[in-house]
Amino acid sequence: MSKTIGIWIRVSTEDQAKGESPEHHEKRARMYAEVKGWTVYTIYDLRGVSGKSVIDHPEAKRMFQDVKNKKISGLIFSKLARLARDTKQLLEIADVFQKNNADLISLGEAIDTSTPAGRLFYTLNGAMAQWERESIAERVLDSVPIRAKMGKPLGGAAPYGYAWENKKLIIDEKEAPVRRRMYELFKEYKRKNTVANILNKEGFRTRNGSEFTYTTVKRLLEDPMAKGLRRANYTKSSGLNKKWDLKPKEDWVFHEAPAIVSEELWNECNRILEEQEKSKKIIPRKPVHLFTGVAICHCGGRMYVVSNLKKYTCEKCKNKIGETDLEEIFHSQLHEFLLSDAQIKEFLSQTQNQIDNKTKLLDTLQKDAKTLQKKLDTLIDLRQNNEIPKEGFSSHYTPVFEQLQQIQKQIPELQGEIDALTQQSLSSDQIFHEAKDLSAQWNNLSYDDKRMIVENITEKIEVAKSDITITLNYLPTLVPKSELTTGSHHNLRGSYLPPA
Repeated sequence: MSKTIGIWIRVSTEDQAKGESPEHHEKRARMYAEVKGWTVYTIYDLRGVSGKSVIDHPEAKRMFQDVKNKKISGLIFSKLARLARDTKQLLEIADVFQKNNADLISLGEAIDTSTPAGRLFYTLNGAMAQWERESIAERVLDSVPIRAKMGKPLGGAAPYGYAWENKKLIIDEKEAPVRRRMYELFKEYKRKNTVANILNKEGFRTRNGSEFTYTTVKRLLEDPMAKGLRRANYTKSSGLNKKWDLKPKEDWVFHEAPAIVSEELWNECNRILEEQEKSKKIIPRKPVHLFTGVAICHCGGRMYVVSNLKKYTCEKCKNKIGETDLEEIFHSQLHEFLLSDAQIKEFLSQTQNQIDNKTKLLDTLQKDAKTLQKKLDTLIDLRQNNEIPKEGFSSHYTPVFEQLQQIQKQIPELQGEIDALTQQSLSSDQIFHEAKDLSAQWNNLSYDDKRMIVENITEKIEVAKSDITITLNYLPTLVPKSELTTGSHHNLRGSYLPPA
């Protein structure tokens, strides 16, 4: 479910000396939030702050105030030892979050109190002795700001669809067709999420092996590089957490580049994007009735509750069904919502395979980073001993440095994906097994719990004159849409007497 979260960054001076980077932890947390579909509200920056003074620190006080004022409903941090020095402080923080219905998410220990498994694990760990300090993060260098220079190639990786060759941008024959298809799909469907899902289902991935997302598609669609216009000198560092802001457009510099799509196609896609931005609708109010949003009339119209009648009513054809009647029918059909042990095992196995594959990739990247760092250190030693001339040093050093920068950018993002998949696996296991008992538990559930179940397992409820068709998803919405396969829902039909 949608959440607004804060990110807690506390890396002591000693930890930074051992290689832990605040930017690394922030990127990892942001990736976790992005995978979960959560919104990052703010960063609580306590880098270099001793564990003894955490609770009384201004940033900690701001965090507590944001929780109490409902500005955030969750806090992501790297590990429990970075949140509090001892069990007493940890339980004090946990108590504040619990009283305000907010969650604590520890990436290092794979604890997410927004899930039942996470709440249990956190409770058990909270009773243990004082948390000892630990340092397991690999050394990650701080990001180096990239300055655009007129007539010269920019540092870092080439944009998706392109590659650097002899300090010139050329079209990457492997990536360019994917980027071209992105524009073609967006022109056809006009939906960024749809484009991302189609590309993912077709087996395409970003350069670092991640699935395409809404934000990635939007960024690539808006980049004029695809139509042969490379921007330079258009960003500047804000000086805050290594964030970058756009410079005034009059300061931008453009260079010609090989085009992947026609100017007409690029302009059409960006015209659609601009229109969508202008016509953004106000976020609708939270549904106040159990089946609002999923109850659909056989004529195709949405059904809403008319308060004085207490019936779901179609405004088009005036078809009606009582609130109580619809809930009783839905309840009676829940026993059909069953997942076999084999289906559960298969899904959890697929998720674990993803975790294993991404973990192997992460291990490879971390080893490559160590190897590249050793190469850089060796090159510096050779230069200091005058074994490499000054004029030739850059040609040896720069390619290795750029490759290391690319890998260091991928590591926290990949860690965030692994964190989210791990939490998903824990939650899925519990939800799948408890789903079998939904029918028996229904009358004991609160309205909020019932509404959450309806949202998670119901695709639609179609109400005809004398019967109802309930389409239930076999997989809750925590499963990525790209993984839903044909046959992942089940239709239930039932008859009822139309209301008088």
